[in-house]
Amino acid sequence: MLRPPRRHPGAGGAPCGREVCAWQDLSAMTLPTHSAASVPSPSPSAPPAREGASLHGPVIAWYEANARDLPWRRPEAGAWGVMVSEFMLQQTPVARVLPVYEEWMRRWPRPADLAKEPSGEAVRAWGRLGYPRRALRLHGAAVAITERHGGDVPEHHAQLLALPGIGEYTAAAVASFAYGQRHAVLDTNVRRVLARAVSGEQFPPNATTAAERRLARSVLPEDEDTAARWAAASMELGALVCTAKGERCESCPLSDRCAWRLAGKPEHTGPPRRAQTYAGTDRQVRGKLLAVLREALEPVPQATLDRVWHDPVQRARALDGLVADGLVEPLENGRYRLPGHRSFPPHQPR
Repeated sequence: MLRPPRRHPGAGGAPCGREVCAWQDLSAMTLPTHSAASVPSPSPSAPPAREGASLHGPVIAWYEANARDLPWRRPEAGAWGVMVSEFMLQQTPVARVLPVYEEWMRRWPRPADLAKEPSGEAVRAWGRLGYPRRALRLHGAAVAITERHGGDVPEHHAQLLALPGIGEYTAAAVASFAYGQRHAVLDTNVRRVLARAVSGEQFPPNATTAAERRLARSVLPEDEDTAARWAAASMELGALVCTAKGERCESCPLSDRCAWRLAGKPEHTGPPRRAQTYAGTDRQVRGKLLAVLREALEPVPQATLDRVWHDPVQRARALDGLVADGLVEPLENGRYRLPGHRSFPPHQPR
């Protein structure tokens, strides 16, 4: 059995992605407006801890009134549900994650349920979420949890960090969101909120810096419960209001003290922000190849895969990459399948 979280602050991770967060259409939502004169702005010379304390109350109060009801935020999701959501939400918007998450948790409600399946079944169930190596890593984490921790997601940060596929962000997110611990959970949404509200910058750097980590730790509330709620609330604020495009300052609980807004919203002067492309890339070819293999109940011959993309050189490179990443298993006679011992889904007959 999964150990239920000791405290579940109502958050299950980045509403969009850990690294890249797609802006959500919130036209149907009504968010409260805030008067710029309601609370005095902090002194620019205020120490970070004091400045952080002035942020916590308004943001947490806003979160309690506006947080989305997402399945991984419910107490019954447990630590495993939080972990699954964190893997899926990396670089993937909530709308795409929801149906896959719900089916995943129905099929594999505990780490041990996933661990006993071939890794290829995790890749198959991952569907079109993208970045399918996440499925392999989540499967590897489930195996490690089953073998090392009796099937319970560990609650200690160091133990989480020791699991395969778990980095600093995911370990901090699970420890905070599932177990109510005090950790700086620094995803793209939080980085943007801190860049604007505290540093007066429109956008954070392209890659997370040591200075950002220090800032996140400096504004972290001292007590665990408030810290866990702050982590969830600041992340939600960045996803719904302090967005990369079309920020809604009139609905922001920090509008009266946001350094970027008070400075007149100066334009970003740092390096150009990276734009992701997909059409025509090896990523697109890999996705097309995997789509054929996910749907197949038996190993797929090379000739079938050859039909998915017109450029034979790029197609071969993409297929070789999938094999090297452990996402595709080559068999005899030029056939391919998802990794594992089964060549058809276990819940479907031959």
